[in-house]
Amino acid sequence: MNQEVVEFIEALTESWQRELSLELRKVVHQAIPDVTERIQYKKPHFLKNGKYAAVISTSKDTVSFTIFNAAALVLPESMFSGPAERKTLKLKKDQSLDANQLVSWIREASSS
Repeated sequence: MNQEVVEFIEALTESWQRELSLELRKVVHQAIPDVTERIQYKKPHFLKNGKYAAVISTSKDTVSFTIFNAAALVLPESMFSGPAERKTLKLKKDQSLDANQLVSWIREASSS
């Protein structure tokens, strides 16, 4: 666990964004047990073997979660946007996520 990532999440002013970011971080750690995390470009980045696996980003009304190396994934177009190699899920307040499905997608994307 990276202290800068902890501090980033704790500093989020909206409680729903803190909770969602913590849940997303937990999902990444479940999918990639040996993940490395760091703050880069003022956002939490998660790496496997030195390569980007995922990133959490917040804005006024969303928490965005990007999965890298996603070209081979079969993802619902209604949920994800972005180019084939990196897909972003934008979550708003009171929107739920399927953590188990997300773990599966991250695991698959980071396995290659």
